[in-house]
Amino acid sequence: MIKIIVLVNEQILISQIEEVPSELGEPDCKLIEPFIVNVREETLSPWLIEISSQNTFMIHSDKIFTLVDPKPTLLEKYQNLIK
Repeated sequence: MIKIIVLVNEQILISQIEEVPSELGEPDCKLIEPFIVNVREETLSPWLIEISSQNTFMIHSDKIFTLVDPKPTLLEKYQNLIK
């Protein structure tokens, strides 16, 4: 599923997200092709591109403040970028 992810540090991402089984203390969410949403400029840029060439990341769900569905225009923009 593709969601807007607001992290507790107030960073806003759009990404495919999957919950994964994990041991206590291990990351339990998989982000696939996450992009940073720049709300003012209405642009998307790959998350952590400056330090990694990965496109899949594991994070703890406690780092996520909330998940919401993206607007159709943002969803379309994202889908075009990950093709």
